[in-house]
Amino acid sequence: MAATGGEGRVEPGEGPISVVLADDHAVVRSALRKLLDDEPGIEVVAEAGDAESAVRYCHGHHPAVLILDINMPGGSGLAAIPDVRRQSPETEIVMLTMQDETASAREAVQAGVRGYILKEAASDDLVNAVRLAARGKTYIQPELVSKLAADPEGRDPDDLSEREIEVLRLIALGHTNSEIAETLHLSVRTIESHRAHIQRKLNVSSRSELVRHAIGRGLLEAGA
Repeated sequence: MAATGGEGRVEPGEGPISVVLADDHAVVRSALRKLLDDEPGIEVVAEAGDAESAVRYCHGHHPAVLILDINMPGGSGLAAIPDVRRQSPETEIVMLTMQDETASAREAVQAGVRGYILKEAASDDLVNAVRLAARGKTYIQPELVSKLAADPEGRDPDDLSEREIEVLRLIALGHTNSEIAETLHLSVRTIESHRAHIQRKLNVSSRSELVRHAIGRGLLEAGA
């Protein structure tokens, strides 16, 4: 994708690419910061452990690039994108994720992120994604590009991924986030993120509304 103009763009010779790094795991942030600090022309100006801090640091520093974990305390990093846009419209966003689901990748791309990469490949791809994002170019994990290409139409905006449907079914059956995490062999934080995605896609906020939707889809009959 060709670069486009904008005040936040960093062109060769203009100085280092300023970066805000947002991930709730201190060990992960430390590893990613070392990776970035070892690269010439990239400067990490702030670290954030939650989405609210990430938005605040973007407002204060107006970085060229925000590296944002998709799973953040209090909900999905995707939900923080509109706030980042308002506080620092020139900042480009690179999403980090442990999920390779096309629904999340498509949602991120539709939200205008410049990069979307899996954490397991960050050591190979993150620096490249940051440099491209700073120039208004896009980098999506190759494996995800293949999946998106295989599903070009995508889902309806309010449709759910297979994993989200399973989480919705278990919520409707009365299971807690901890119980769902144990059942699906996922972390509680990942279940919280799935739940936030489900509520946003269905435009609901209460458990009773989730239960009604699950009943309407016949999910309880299928798996109770």
